[in-house]
Amino acid sequence: MTRRRIFTGHLLATSLAIAASLGWSGAALAQAKLKVAAVYTVPFEQQWVSRIHTALKAAEARGEIEYKATENVANADYERVMREYATAGNQLIVGEAFAVEGAARKVAKDFPKTAFLMGSSGKPQAPNFSVFDNYIQEPAYLTGMIAGGMTKTGKIGLVGGFPIPEVNRLMHAFMAGAKEVNPKAEFTVTFINSWFDPPKAKEATFAMIDKGADVLYAERFGVSDAAKEKGKLAIGNVINTQPQYPATVVASALWDMSPTIALALKNVKAGSFKAEDYGPYSMMKHKGSSLSPLGTFEAKVPADLKAKVKAKEADILAGKFTVKVDDSQPKSTAK
Repeated sequence: MTRRRIFTGHLLATSLAIAASLGWSGAALAQAKLKVAAVYTVPFEQQWVSRIHTALKAAEARGEIEYKATENVANADYERVMREYATAGNQLIVGEAFAVEGAARKVAKDFPKTAFLMGSSGKPQAPNFSVFDNYIQEPAYLTGMIAGGMTKTGKIGLVGGFPIPEVNRLMHAFMAGAKEVNPKAEFTVTFINSWFDPPKAKEATFAMIDKGADVLYAERFGVSDAAKEKGKLAIGNVINTQPQYPATVVASALWDMSPTIALALKNVKAGSFKAEDYGPYSMMKHKGSSLSPLGTFEAKVPADLKAKVKAKEADILAGKFTVKVDDSQPKSTAK
């Protein structure tokens, strides 16, 4: 036996002895990093998915997980990709199941020891299918207050993807906030029936502007582009796009998936992951959502309006004011 082999054998034995003294098994050492995979039907940069992807990339950068993800997965391929990731031994699979609910839940049933955390309008499915969505109706209400105070025509436009609960509740909260500040505000609501079609969203926005809307709620990409071209204002959603539109986007309701992802990873590591609703961890009290800084609009938003918004934000955080959750499809009120 060579000296190198003798040395290597001693080193391995020493390492195992240290691990044993600390209560670590070989399996535990091998599982130091969780294997996590994500399946997305849209590009990484799409607002909603970007929040999940960013939180998982941050966990990867901290050395907590091994992360693999696939973007732009067609609905017809979603089940196959999920199944491949589960078969490959990933311990946690994340994604959005809105248009592929049945397929996603079927895969979860077939892999009961794998943890699934999916954006969904449905309920958790025992034992391993947890759900979440963007419960950011609180900052959406605050941005509505800003919109109501900034409109000069009293006409506000809202452009959304699909009229599903996750979109509907944000629009209703936004409109309620606007009405608190401006009871006479009128709204035009349009859905483009796509999660990622900036040109279509842009055209819908132009139509609203032609009818007098001077503040636009940008639930989808493309709205702020139209507002910029026409010299109107926009309110962002999920991510802060003011750096790209410094003279257009007044404020945004921001979503941070970090608290949700951190809890899911903690539960998987502890072996305590179960079917539950992670949605509440997107709320302001858990730092899962927030109102963006006014930034370039700090001096342009009236002081009294800023004071009203700040007071309402404080009431929300203190539990003195609850933003109503209305998942029904919002309707236009403009004449």
